[in-house]
Amino acid sequence: MPATLSLFTLYQDPAAAVAWLVRAFGFEVTAQHGPREGAVDHAELRLGDAVVMVQAAAAGQAASPVVDGASSRAPVLCLEDEAAVDDLYVRAVAAGATVLRGPETTAWGNHRFEVLDLEGHQWSVGSYRPGQAW
Repeated sequence: MPATLSLFTLYQDPAAAVAWLVRAFGFEVTAQHGPREGAVDHAELRLGDAVVMVQAAAAGQAASPVVDGASSRAPVLCLEDEAAVDDLYVRAVAAGATVLRGPETTAWGNHRFEVLDLEGHQWSVGSYRPGQAW
């Protein structure tokens, strides 16, 4: 059965989050909805086959890390090769990402980095090959 998996994440300022994700990681906005021009309640972004859905945080939902101090650990962005990982690292840092782990090659052969976005969501970006043995 074919399937895709999309990331759904909450932001206090979804318009700023969308702009940051486009600037930092190169996502393309494929849908955006809000009560007025420039306001975002929900947006969908794509980078290759990866889809991120950005939603305005509302009462009764899990809070953005900027509100409760917790860190989300969901997003893992898989890229083709080490050069793509390094290029995206430079782009993310230029956009103001907080670096948790600079580019490194792991003992299991993946090249990766980890950053926090503008509201504290943790992103791991690497040349991961799901399903490949270490």
